[in-house]
Amino acid sequence: MEQLDIKSLYEDEIQERMLSLGEKKFRGKQVYEWLHKKTAGSYEEMSNLSKGLQEKLKEQEMLVSLEVVEEQISKIDGTRKYLFRLHDGHVIESVWMKYKHGNSVCISSQVGCRMGCRFCASTIGGLTRSLLPSEMLDQIYRIQAITGERVSNVVVMGTGEPLDNYDNLLRFIHIISDEKGQNISQRNITVSTCGIVPKIYELAKEGLGITLALSLHAPNDEKRKELMPIAYKYSLDEVLPACKDYFDKTGRRLTFEYSLVGGKNDSEEDAAQLAGLIRGLNCHVNLIPVNPIKERDFVQSNKKVIENFKNKLEKYRINVTIRREMGRDIDGACGQLRKSYLDIRENLS
Repeated sequence: MEQLDIKSLYEDEIQERMLSLGEKKFRGKQVYEWLHKKTAGSYEEMSNLSKGLQEKLKEQEMLVSLEVVEEQISKIDGTRKYLFRLHDGHVIESVWMKYKHGNSVCISSQVGCRMGCRFCASTIGGLTRSLLPSEMLDQIYRIQAITGERVSNVVVMGTGEPLDNYDNLLRFIHIISDEKGQNISQRNITVSTCGIVPKIYELAKEGLGITLALSLHAPNDEKRKELMPIAYKYSLDEVLPACKDYFDKTGRRLTFEYSLVGGKNDSEEDAAQLAGLIRGLNCHVNLIPVNPIKERDFVQSNKKVIENFKNKLEKYRINVTIRREMGRDIDGACGQLRKSYLDIRENLS
């Protein structure tokens, strides 16, 4: 296993680290609480630790704390988009959204992405590296500190493929839902995947209460291959049984994400085929009007086409909603803010 930083460790692992530093075991409990309940950004904030221990920790244990590079706030709905700098200079993005039922944060799981989905800005430039659990956690911790508001819902649906960073994702889920930390209910955590079949089966066995969201985006393999390279590796005949297994083992209703691309996957025939594909599954379809990006020639379906698609699914008794577009006047879609930042930096160099 890779050497994990202190914020990525479970409480008992921090206790072991304290013992190895010649400290009492209970110090591990104190440090864990500072990191995950009080979300301290530095060792100096840990006021019940001696100066000697603070210095020892500063010398031997890197403490991940993300730095805000840019904040964009939507004038339409108050959605906030953050660009964070990591300790190695790479940047990631996160989104804070305010809903009636509580505040939701969409976090990134990787720097870049290697999945290559054609309509997504996150994947342009490929994968740089996966995020540590601490770097996933601190997106939430920093946003709570900035906004002064508690986050109650977490969506792992930003830049990256979460199941391509599987072990770190699991640690993140266990720590963010720990009652000794932020205690965010696993029922309020959604993990999105483009469909890495073996990992879906593995996740189903973990005994978690999270929601699984599959990026479906097409009603058949041919159209899916046009949009998502992962479809060449795993067909829908493999992906959907894995999703059904997830529901059977967890009892958690499935979510299917479906980005509507004008003229590509948005006809009534596509809707009928989609209904036939998922009929009988305990699921919810989330229709997403695709966010156009300048590097691709995809366009958003018009409102009437979107409504017709939704109505067609409802006729087949499919549970469906159209995702509310949040932060449309800022770089709201996955990868857009990071991409524009990197473009500017490249033009200046």
